[in-house]
Amino acid sequence: MNILFYQYGSICEPDIIEGFEELGFHVDSISDEILNKSLTGKEQIRLMHQALSKKDYQFVFTVNFFPAISECCNIYHIPYLCLIVDSPVLELYSDAIKNPCNRIFLFDRALYEEFLPDNPDCIFYMPLATNVKRWNTVLAKASSLQRSSFTSDISFIGSLYSEKCPYYELNFPSDYSRGYIEGLLQAQKKVYGYFFLEETLDSSLVNDIITYTPTFYQFPECSRKDYRAALTQFYLGPKITEMERIEMLTALGSRFSVDLYSGSNAANLPVRFRGRVKTHTEMPLVFHESCINLNMTAKSIRTGVPLRVWDVLGCQGFLISNYQAEIPEYFVPGEDIVLYSSKEELLDLTDYYLSHPKERREIAHNAYEKVKVHHTYPIRLTEMLEAAFRL
Repeated sequence: MNILFYQYGSICEPDIIEGFEELGFHVDSISDEILNKSLTGKEQIRLMHQALSKKDYQFVFTVNFFPAISECCNIYHIPYLCLIVDSPVLELYSDAIKNPCNRIFLFDRALYEEFLPDNPDCIFYMPLATNVKRWNTVLAKASSLQRSSFTSDISFIGSLYSEKCPYYELNFPSDYSRGYIEGLLQAQKKVYGYFFLEETLDSSLVNDIITYTPTFYQFPECSRKDYRAALTQFYLGPKITEMERIEMLTALGSRFSVDLYSGSNAANLPVRFRGRVKTHTEMPLVFHESCINLNMTAKSIRTGVPLRVWDVLGCQGFLISNYQAEIPEYFVPGEDIVLYSSKEELLDLTDYYLSHPKERREIAHNAYEKVKVHHTYPIRLTEMLEAAFRL
């Protein structure tokens, strides 16, 4: 059974390919976009046409949604499966989401509920997963010196969003409107488990900001042009994430030893800056060797469990995460994972668990056993295939 996998460079693509191969599929890849991020829709279709005209495939697969690939699969009458792992993915507003060839899997239930009416038979909810097999191999091969080089009291791997925050491109029609938006950002930053920004913004304010911002995101012609969603998810969500991560790391770093692995500028933070980390060879060592791993979910992920959570737990790491509505569906707070709902609670929990190593180990072990049995890529891909093809 042959699969055509269109890659663009997501960190989880190698794990998904490995998962399909474990299930007995042969995977052919189109990887041009990994090196050329400026490929147009026409060029994507050309690459797909070249591959589909030479060989028969059971289905096409991508991480995230590509409207041009959906249109191509619709012409060839071949199923197009995609797993959404990021947020926002504004391509979901394309009219191509309605194509009958689609089998779109969304990891964020709030996102799933938003888009389900666009194509009820072809859109599914599906949580993410992790590659326990890969992480165990890396950990088993690591020397004691390699392990010790990634030892931390507290660690965080991720962007601060300061270097890639579209919010700074916005122009506001007045000081009042800017102050109003900044007030909403501060309020949303303090709320976990409910993203209220989109329903709060007045349409006239959204239109004014778009008018005053010539570079504002433009939906393709054949799209549902939801500019309120674009403003909140693409511009305001990253800004709140930046604000939260800087605030939390500043508070933690002022009291504890914190290691930050990031490509962002952390010169003004009281942390030990460690630069970037290699996803498949170094990241699992960070997760495994840190006393406490920290997850601060990007605000544009409204209810879902981000990939970082699955990977930390799959590496047998202890995790303190912000509260996300879907986390308790898979893990028991206090038994598998520790959740916070405020800066003060995060500081108290960090202080407690740094001095209780036995409890940390028990909690990390509990989560690892659940992930190993229920949430690996072969398991998740099997669930996707069963849903996609009504098996």
